[in-house]
Amino acid sequence: APVFNIFRDVSRVVAAEGVRGLYGGITPTLLGIVPYAGISFATFETLKGRYLDRERAKAAARGEAFDETNPTMQMPVATRLLFGGVAGLFAQSVTYPLDIVRRRIQVMGRAGMGNASLWGTIVDIAKTEGFRGGLYKGVSMNWIKGPLSVAVSFYINDSVKAFFRDLHEKHYL
Repeated sequence: APVFNIFRDVSRVVAAEGVRGLYGGITPTLLGIVPYAGISFATFETLKGRYLDRERAKAAARGEAFDETNPTMQMPVATRLLFGGVAGLFAQSVTYPLDIVRRRIQVMGRAGMGNASLWGTIVDIAKTEGFRGGLYKGVSMNWIKGPLSVAVSFYINDSVKAFFRDLHEKHYL
């Protein structure tokens, strides 16, 4: 069985490609993470805000005060998960080409094909493989896993925030 040795592997990459070889694909990775996180958070919070606005309006029409901290007025778990899934699906769809480009740049570096630029790789993929067939190759699997993980992450995030808000309001924190 092969033995995992990170120091040996890092040494081989540095010897073959220099220190820059350790950072192949870092630009598209960073350019993908920031918009992905921003788009998913903005989408989730927008959907959640519109839902709460609608619930406030319904409560006002009934002559009731709306208190989202009241357990009977909180957003249902299924709705929160749905909004998280939609946010993940949307963010994944918008930023997926950068993931393709990142992987391609990393593979090109490992194959000794030089240091490809972000824009040059995008243009090359679009020209040779097409927009949909190249820049969105394999997106369907990410449409399954991405929205599920984002939905659960946002649900947990909101639950943890609510837990600490309750502790703070009860002066435990």
